[in-house]
Amino acid sequence: MKPIATAALLLLLTTSAHAASVNAGDHKPSTTKPFAATEVASFDTPWALAFLPDGRMLVTEKPGHLFLVTEGGQKMPIGNVPAVAAKGQNGLLDIAPSPNFTRDQIVYLTYVAPEGSGGTLMLARAKLSLEEVDGRGRLDDLVVIWRQTPEGGGGQPGGIIAFDPAGTHLFLTVGDRMRPESAQNPDEARGKVLRVTLDGKAAPDNPDAAAGGVRGETWSTGHRNPYGLAFAPDGALWLNEMGPRGGDELNLIEPGRNYGWPIVSNGDNYNGTAIPRHATRPEFAAPALYWNPVIAPAGLVFYEGSMFPQWRGSAFIGGLAVDALVRVTFDGKGNANETERWEMGARIRDVAVAPDGALWLIEDDDPGRLLRLVPAKPPS
Repeated sequence: MKPIATAALLLLLTTSAHAASVNAGDHKPSTTKPFAATEVASFDTPWALAFLPDGRMLVTEKPGHLFLVTEGGQKMPIGNVPAVAAKGQNGLLDIAPSPNFTRDQIVYLTYVAPEGSGGTLMLARAKLSLEEVDGRGRLDDLVVIWRQTPEGGGGQPGGIIAFDPAGTHLFLTVGDRMRPESAQNPDEARGKVLRVTLDGKAAPDNPDAAAGGVRGETWSTGHRNPYGLAFAPDGALWLNEMGPRGGDELNLIEPGRNYGWPIVSNGDNYNGTAIPRHATRPEFAAPALYWNPVIAPAGLVFYEGSMFPQWRGSAFIGGLAVDALVRVTFDGKGNANETERWEMGARIRDVAVAPDGALWLIEDDDPGRLLRLVPAKPPS
């Protein structure tokens, strides 16, 4: 195993000793909302949104469509999207502009391709061309830079992208594809967080880089259904994932750690059989925050904008099961707490912060709305 980067090791040593698991499942929704929500556009089962530096955004639809969207709601379809196996949780998933987008116009996207039994998760990159001929853009020179091995699986693909603060590495979540035991198999790209270069290669300073293959790509293991991944302002990497029947999690991701699925969980199997709790197996990293009852977390973004200064440093998570937006706060020592929850009347699939500081949401529905949140006007 190669040495872990100094900053990551320091984070590991200073946070693990202080973190404690907290159950936020019974948190009650706030009776008032500090924001006003405006519908800007609607989509066919939208899955992810990401902002470009100029304030326009990219929105994916799970059936395999991609749009460039203005703040006013004008939608430009983007062509040359790869074929997807759109079924259940599978299809066109995440989209993220390159850390160097203003220079290279590169975007990264994940999708489940119609290869193998149940489809295979792919990570690709392409140039976003916006000549706006006939009101359309397109993806040029698309290259698959990583593919799930072994192929195939069920749902729970993961596929969430996050770049490190330096913009030199890409982190990718891979769900267990409904094959729980594979999350503990170091040679299967399931139930993992991977860390690769911007070309999709294993980072040479990964915890087990010398082993090659999936082991060399792996940053953390033992995950179930991870649909939120983001770096906090202090450089810490956080992930949320759905548990089985109970036990949704928010985890501080540390290099080389095992988060226990399916050996431990704060939930139980859908057939009613019990799973040992995290407290019984301290060798596995326990979640900082978990939810019983569940919220089905999806999307994760840290707020650093100016429109809601009281929220700086907070994280926002969509709650699919509770039709809510959830705010989480942190103490810098690996501890987290759900601070507020607002009922939104629909399943929230993804959250993002615009360059101007507005908070944007997409709903998991057909049609699913794109919403812009700005500060509510004080009562007159």
